[in-house]
Amino acid sequence: GIDALRINPGNIGGEERVKAVAEACRRKRIPIRIGVNGGSLEKSLRAKYGGVTAEALVESAMGHVKLLNRYDFDDICISVKCSDVPLTMRSYTLLSQQTDYPLHVNLLLSIFSIAAEEKAGTPAMGMIKSAMGIGGLLCMGIGDTMRVTLTADPVEEVYAAQRILRAAGLRRDGVNLIACPTCGRTRIDLIPMAEEVERRLTGCKKNITVAVMGCAVNGPGEASAADVGIAGGDGEGLIFRKGEILYKVPQEQLVDALMKEIEKL
Repeated sequence: GIDALRINPGNIGGEERVKAVAEACRRKRIPIRIGVNGGSLEKSLRAKYGGVTAEALVESAMGHVKLLNRYDFDDICISVKCSDVPLTMRSYTLLSQQTDYPLHVNLLLSIFSIAAEEKAGTPAMGMIKSAMGIGGLLCMGIGDTMRVTLTADPVEEVYAAQRILRAAGLRRDGVNLIACPTCGRTRIDLIPMAEEVERRLTGCKKNITVAVMGCAVNGPGEASAADVGIAGGDGEGLIFRKGEILYKVPQEQLVDALMKEIEKL
């Protein structure tokens, strides 16, 4: 009734139990993910390396691989993780240099926000950490499967993973929405407009880039790579495609006009 199994071989009570799991998975053709994390690293390795280090995590993982291999099991995926982003990245980088087994990239925990001014800190900081750690590894070509860990609705983890894959250039389906950071030339209320475009594009599977720019002076040129976009003016705005201005519409019609152009693509 399962597709895969995750175990930490060092924590399940001895080699005979590891053997029993390996034999059952081999019979059922179920892959095993070796999951090593800083919180349950063996005491002997902590003592050897003076704490939780990349070398200690990798040595633990490779020791577990050898244990499974001893019982004729080789359908293996590996993860080495902790809540520290640089340490996690060093661990995966080192592991990728030592083995060709598939790597499952993940961070151990979300960071809870302790800054009073940060709203919704838990999922927000978890997303930042995952984007840095997982996204950074993916951009280096490290990682075969992934999970984003957030202290939030688990569905949000899937959406976050999709965004990271798109940002890393590994997922092509869905809209790439870009927007300018606003400046003194901005003549429209850009942030609500960008949010409205994002909301209305939810579920769109077209592999396109859509731009929401704040001014007609530089907007079309700066977003010339976009398949279609809008650029705000004073009470009106431009619809453009690949940097070429198509037509001008009143400001209140900008988003509707943009959506019509997207439908044509």
